[in-house]
Amino acid sequence: MTEFLDRAVRIGARIARLQALQLRAIAEHACLRGHGRDVAQEIALALSVTENAAARQLDLAQALTTRLPNTFAAMRRGDIDSYKAAKIHEPTAFLADEKAREVDSRMSGKLAGKNPSNLRVAVRRQVHQVDPEGAAERARRRRTERRVELVHGEDGMASLVANLPAEVAAGAYARLDRAARRLRGGGETRTLDQLRADVLADALLSDRAVPPGPKADIHVYVDLTTLAGLNRRPAELAGHGPIPAWLARQIAHRSGSTWRRIITDPATGAPVDAGRERYRPPAVTADYVRVRDRECRHPGCRRPAQFGDLDHARPHGENGRTDAANLVGLCRRHHRTKHSPSWRYRLCPHTGRLTVTTPAGATYTSDPEPLHEPRVPG
Repeated sequence: MTEFLDRAVRIGARIARLQALQLRAIAEHACLRGHGRDVAQEIALALSVTENAAARQLDLAQALTTRLPNTFAAMRRGDIDSYKAAKIHEPTAFLADEKAREVDSRMSGKLAGKNPSNLRVAVRRQVHQVDPEGAAERARRRRTERRVELVHGEDGMASLVANLPAEVAAGAYARLDRAARRLRGGGETRTLDQLRADVLADALLSDRAVPPGPKADIHVYVDLTTLAGLNRRPAELAGHGPIPAWLARQIAHRSGSTWRRIITDPATGAPVDAGRERYRPPAVTADYVRVRDRECRHPGCRRPAQFGDLDHARPHGENGRTDAANLVGLCRRHHRTKHSPSWRYRLCPHTGRLTVTTPAGATYTSDPEPLHEPRVPG
């Protein structure tokens, strides 16, 4: 049943190897011609692409052949294609050669099974680890670039794009999402996407603000020693990825904050405090699972767990227990997938590993990752 999927995978590996050969040729041409501005123009004409696209290919080719040897080796083996290679290159482009090679080395052997989005976040985590001061300074500088843009589209539509600090954008979206969800039902025919757009437009164009309601709950995971100001280890904003230590401390100490501080064990990276004090037992179980999982546990999905559903890995009707060992966080889409015919989800109660078997019989796994690499004793 997996014959055609296996064939697609093999073809993808061949394409990746050919892309590596193409990028090698581009790098060698640039080496012979020098690094003048007209090299990208030559490449654009030869490949019939735009000059911007040619410049990106040239930049990637030079990085792979000089700064990212392990990534380039993975391409030559057919493990990753040029698009994934670019997701490794882009977050490291600001680093000095030595630190870029360190990130490249840290990522070696960790590329399998990651889609481009997961790969980029994993690389960003390593960038924050090897260059915490640089990452902190870049975050401060980028906050000065916040802006709103109007992008005209087709068929009477346009996009309003806001470039905001990550925690502000996450909080704003969560508030829109909650307001939109409260409007559902009662004969409402608009989709959730349409409702979110309409709530935003109403808030901007009328005297009505976003309707009040429960606070948006944005999880920020921070090492206990980082919170105390004893190190510069990066924290993590659920659904976004790593953020610098100074921003995590700033968020954690805001009174009445929309963002919720999750303190992690410095030795293991596991959550040890969820920032709340009183719960009834069912609530504390649900809260623990969402904090533990951080994101939807379907392989490759990064939807924050606090916006999704909790589901019994072993169905409740089959004597599945309602406890942390049998509950898993899934976004609404993958919750529906789990209950589709021929899909099977199995959760290991000891390790938390989720194994998904597709209708074609292929299996994929998802493991709950600690916030940071566990410390080596000694």
